[in-house]
Amino acid sequence: MIDLNDGTQTVSVPVIDASVHIFFGSNKDLRKNFLREPFSSRGFPDYEMDWYGAPGGEYAKGTQGADGQYPGSDVATVAEHLFTDRGVDVAVLHPMTRGIMPDRHLGTAIAAAHNEMMVTRWLEHDEYGARFRGTIRVNPDDITGALREIEKYRDHPRVVQIGVPLQSRELYGKPQYWPLWEAAVDAGLPVAVHIEVGNGIMLSPTPSGAARTYEQYLGFMSLNYLYHLMNMIAEGVFERYDGLKMVWADGAADMLTPFMWRMDCFGRPHLEQTPWAPKMPSDYLAGHTYFISSGLDGPGDVEYAGEWLDFTGKDRMTMFGSSYPHWNMQQPTFASALTGEQRMRLCWRNAAELYGIDVAADALAH
Repeated sequence: MIDLNDGTQTVSVPVIDASVHIFFGSNKDLRKNFLREPFSSRGFPDYEMDWYGAPGGEYAKGTQGADGQYPGSDVATVAEHLFTDRGVDVAVLHPMTRGIMPDRHLGTAIAAAHNEMMVTRWLEHDEYGARFRGTIRVNPDDITGALREIEKYRDHPRVVQIGVPLQSRELYGKPQYWPLWEAAVDAGLPVAVHIEVGNGIMLSPTPSGAARTYEQYLGFMSLNYLYHLMNMIAEGVFERYDGLKMVWADGAADMLTPFMWRMDCFGRPHLEQTPWAPKMPSDYLAGHTYFISSGLDGPGDVEYAGEWLDFTGKDRMTMFGSSYPHWNMQQPTFASALTGEQRMRLCWRNAAELYGIDVAADALAH
């Protein structure tokens, strides 16, 4: 739990960290202990293999394991940082894989290895397992393999989510992905879309080509969730799968309102072209759309920050996630203009409702 001050009083509130990234300790660990032949001897990019590197390093200092393991790979180190130092009550784990690989079978094998690692080392850990929840990674380029992974883990009591990379070959509203969304609904699991590291196949971060610097990349990349979201609305995905819940895990909730206003204005008049999505586009947001953010995007500590968060229902969609162990991980500090209810929703309530976490009882227990 953490203490939050709203300008008039200080209250203790539970914290669900909805975005904690975990890794293998090394490529050798992945290849030797979890990745089997014919894939363990294959070539694939390291976690660090990306077009853009953060100035000063990708990860926060002190996040390596005691023996120098990769940041975010040692359970005890992560648990101490989250539960002891940062006041987190429950952490939702998101293994980072390698994005979309040219060989779909290799991509599925890498995802499966990360799932096995997460479940056996983290979710079933004797001391800390009860405070972790997990995201199983699936390969959207291999629907058969993805459905196999969902079926394998859907009934695990601490698996609460399915994860796919933001960098896909096609927009996620396209029909080839529909069996994946149907399986997610059938399993009762939300789908998290996250910018991937160690990219295999990666398109430019903007529709007009590559940005030059890391700062530009970081600013532009999250825009891609809008293309996916608006395409899913226009293709009638949420009309077809009413129980589908999509989690856009890299912030940028502040961009939702103007884009949805625009889509309502320009999309609805052309209903004859999309009769399978008869509602106003913004009507498909509630109950389907969620965001994870380590710090609120958009207006900062200004008097209208709470009002802006309320537009389009963003205060009921946005969840806190630190992005541990990345360099920009943050504590859940929010503008003083937010209401007490908005703070509660950001810190834990939205995530508790989405993932079915009884965080109040868990916080008292610890």
